[in-house]
Amino acid sequence: MASSSSAAAAASTSTSLCCSLQSPTAAAWRCLLPTSSSSRQSKRFWSACTTIRACSTESPDPHGSVKMPTVGRRRAALVAVAAAAMPLLSALPDLSVFQSQETGFQALAALDESSTLELIQTELRKVISKGKAPGVLRLAFHDAGTFNITKLSGGMNGSIIYELERPENAGLKRSIKVLQKVKAELDPVISVSWADLIAVAGAEAVAECDGPRIPVGLGRHDSVGPDPEGEMPEETLSASALKQSFHGKGFTTQELVVLSGAHTLGAKGFGNPNLFDNSYFQILLQKPWKAPEGMTAMIGLPTDRALSDDDECIQWIRVYAGDQGRFFEDFSTAYLKLVNTGAQWERSYM
Repeated sequence: MASSSSAAAAASTSTSLCCSLQSPTAAAWRCLLPTSSSSRQSKRFWSACTTIRACSTESPDPHGSVKMPTVGRRRAALVAVAAAAMPLLSALPDLSVFQSQETGFQALAALDESSTLELIQTELRKVISKGKAPGVLRLAFHDAGTFNITKLSGGMNGSIIYELERPENAGLKRSIKVLQKVKAELDPVISVSWADLIAVAGAEAVAECDGPRIPVGLGRHDSVGPDPEGEMPEETLSASALKQSFHGKGFTTQELVVLSGAHTLGAKGFGNPNLFDNSYFQILLQKPWKAPEGMTAMIGLPTDRALSDDDECIQWIRVYAGDQGRFFEDFSTAYLKLVNTGAQWERSYM
């Protein structure tokens, strides 16, 4: 009976503290707690956590603006709720870290990769709309696109935040600002590198526009400065020069073609700008820019058009134009390779 009473008290205290201080992100609690348990204490704890998550919903102030919790309040809530729940958590399996003298921040350090990824994805989905998705996906390509396999320089390392003034990165400041909102939410809870955040964000952008879900791993270190200049493929390259550029980054012609399919998003003229599908390849086969008049001359980049005139590339364009499922599968594989190139990894995630 004493154990049952203390469990109920801990749950009640957790709930009241959360309601008064604003709870941390609801997804963080899903990460911290076991998925199921048969114990009476666990059921009571889950009941309290339901209330905790409900309390995390932001409410407008009397003047109609949303009152955002400060970082200090979020941290206070995290520490208070974790501390109040310790007696109950000690009864749960595999959560010995909560029995430490440390605060809830040590508990958060125990998040595994899948739980951390879920938390990052949850926050990204709040800010990545179909309209913002093309820019976010482009951001991932431009961060990874500096890789040079011969020099072993560049790659997916978050260096893009230092390179926004370069001509090839025009317009990407907007996408960085979108992700800065996510990083501000995550930093009080977990440490996430820019490289990981951008890699996952690109995958979420694809999924937001009805493309495949791509399981991006975590653990990339951030660069402390910009990558060397002149490594991004120029938009005016011929097909031969473009293939040579991609080969110098460790990518095959097939991977060049399938990654170019990302241009199906955005205002390049390849079908619905907010739908990730294989219309890019279908339109490349039609070559509408060769029409004698009209706006079709503005479709795509010079490099897009060059692909359709290359004997090797056209074979893969035909494959993906006729099989969207194959495009999704091959794009997912190539995207994972892209966001892993040049990455320096945390040992704990390897």
